[in-house]
Amino acid sequence: MTSSETSPAPQPAPGDRRRWFALAIVMTAAFMDLVDVTIVNIAIPSIQREAGASFSQIQWITAGYALAFAAGLITGGRLGDIHGRKRLFLIGIGGFTIASALCGFAANPEMLVASRILQGAMAALMVPQVLSIVHATFPAHERGKVFGLFGAVVGLGAVTGPLLGALLTEWNLFGLEWRPIFLINLPVGIAGLILGSRYITESKAPKALKLDLVGVALVTLGLLMLLYPLTRGRELGWPLWGYVSMAGALVVLAVLVAYERRKAGRDGSPLVELSLFKVKSFAAGIAVQTVFGVALGIFFLVWTMYMQFGLGWSPLKAGLTGIPFSIAVSVAAGMSVQALVPRFGRKVLQAGALVMALGVLLYIWESDHYSLSIAPWQMALPLIVMGVGMGLIVAPLTDAILSEVPREHSGSASGLINTVQQMGNALGLGLVSVVFFGVIDDRLTAAAQGPAVGAAFADGFQHALGWVAAVMAVIFLLMFALPKRPAQHVEGAADEPSPAPEKEPVLVP
Repeated sequence: MTSSETSPAPQPAPGDRRRWFALAIVMTAAFMDLVDVTIVNIAIPSIQREAGASFSQIQWITAGYALAFAAGLITGGRLGDIHGRKRLFLIGIGGFTIASALCGFAANPEMLVASRILQGAMAALMVPQVLSIVHATFPAHERGKVFGLFGAVVGLGAVTGPLLGALLTEWNLFGLEWRPIFLINLPVGIAGLILGSRYITESKAPKALKLDLVGVALVTLGLLMLLYPLTRGRELGWPLWGYVSMAGALVVLAVLVAYERRKAGRDGSPLVELSLFKVKSFAAGIAVQTVFGVALGIFFLVWTMYMQFGLGWSPLKAGLTGIPFSIAVSVAAGMSVQALVPRFGRKVLQAGALVMALGVLLYIWESDHYSLSIAPWQMALPLIVMGVGMGLIVAPLTDAILSEVPREHSGSASGLINTVQQMGNALGLGLVSVVFFGVIDDRLTAAAQGPAVGAAFADGFQHALGWVAAVMAVIFLLMFALPKRPAQHVEGAADEPSPAPEKEPVLVP
């Protein structure tokens, strides 16, 4: 252990503006990642046309990122705890920027797929450090405001990706077709690297930890065995080995739990900190986050395909349609943490689930009522209602999950939060094959062109949204397991959940 690790520095003073610069930097990196997850979908027709990519390669351009991202998140969080969150954040954002350049200058589809996998792996190093740095830098009484900002960034990034992708594709800058959707990350990443090295304060776990290589192998194997068949199942006709692999993933994850429990007792350096699940707010929040990821995984993919392939809209028209949703999420996220949760607690999140379900049902009705003649302005009302519901959930949910987590485990907790969200998204994408494509395939058996295509996509959209509404009802029920109020909002609660001084993070100036 180095001297810097044995001599904790005080937390940045309340008047120190450096922490707000650091917040802006890590939030920008989080926004860049969120945008990159969604920006590709809108540009897929251009990539397929200009790069000559096959359907399988197109699928892996999106799935490769998600698989590498999900498989590496827990490891990335633990590496930040061990080697320093600032250090891992800078390595991650630097690697993400290089991978973005490789994507933008890819000479063929194979290089693009490989670069996207690298990009996802680098995001897995960068993203867990965002919440960890926030958790270690800001005192509990300020975190409500900070997580409100984080929720706004999440909502903005979710819809800005398709809009930005549409604009960059339509503009065809310098004749580069789809390539600017990746190259735009270069100036942002370089600025984040330079400013982050100056303004972010280093923090790490207060005692020496070792990377659990067996845990890394088991987590990666288990997640790949689960997510790979979900990603490729429909393309391959849902083969038997896929089901065997997903069942085997549960066995691998059960072995992981047993191994991590033994390792925690032996040397205190497990990859997955199982003691976190003894914290009720964390365990309940993780369950909600997973199921919420399923709903988002279904909705965003189906929504994009419905507008572009079903209604025949251009990428730009589809991207602009999402603006009311984005604004609603951002505004509601800020209000929920700063004004509503301190007063009403858990009821705000439950109201969000019901409001989002109402918006989904309204969207189903409008899609059926207006059919293929539906206009963007007619979609505005259900999108605003859905956005308000999502905003009421996303920011306070993160706050609730981390509110009682000891700071020295914030990296592991952050990695778990992001991992289960990605797992939920992957499960939602897998369900799209059943709840959306299954309906379309049935409708297009007799006629595969003309108005029948649009009608089939509209029918599939409505059917898939019915599933989303059902998932939101499940989320509403799961939220009863959340604490009525996050710990820092309870009058008289301690500023930190961990009572002992050694629970404080080591901060290295």
